[in-house]
Amino acid sequence: MTLEDISHLAAPFGLFVMGARHGTRSDIEDAGETLVLLGAGQECWAHFTSAAEYHDTRPNPLDRWSKRVIGEIAQTLGGAAVFPSDGPPYAPFIRWSLETGRFFQSPTGMMIHDDAGLMISIRGALWIDVVLDIPAAVAPSPCDSCSDQPCTTACPVDALAATHAYDVPVCKSYLETDPGQDCMMQGCRVRRACPVSQRFGRAPAQSAFHMAAFKG
Repeated sequence: MTLEDISHLAAPFGLFVMGARHGTRSDIEDAGETLVLLGAGQECWAHFTSAAEYHDTRPNPLDRWSKRVIGEIAQTLGGAAVFPSDGPPYAPFIRWSLETGRFFQSPTGMMIHDDAGLMISIRGALWIDVVLDIPAAVAPSPCDSCSDQPCTTACPVDALAATHAYDVPVCKSYLETDPGQDCMMQGCRVRRACPVSQRFGRAPAQSAFHMAAFKG
């Protein structure tokens, strides 16, 4: 089994391998297991919106779709699936992501991925009971060569400026305004400003879906 094999299983759902790390499910680094993070690729939205979960009007359609399709992949591989929505307690997806060497902290405090930029949507993780070959970590962060760092000035209400973390009430209040509809319908300006994000691309309808979930 290889990461390429997992990529082939994930691709028909518009998912891709965002990173992997060795370890055990208890995070003791002494046994033969591999954690593989699967995220939404550029084709994921089309697959999700054609699925039953998107149309059945029940809550949390994307989480339910992710659990179904990633659960099927895990079953095929004889592994186990873990999801960010499972909990509490919640699995440490942020730490796992950073440990893959393909995610970094951006100047805004949000994570950036070497391919997806700030358009990160980790849909789940696979625990595989095999030590897979993992490519060398990408280094350094793409932010290190981004001289303009447009993400740092893109927020129209400076919801990230003071703490380098979302000021959620300020952001949500702005989304209630007429000017805030640009962010609601097109996606967060900070995420869109990232040059890596622009290369990755995301359908406006997908960004609007995530913004509506964030706003609640």
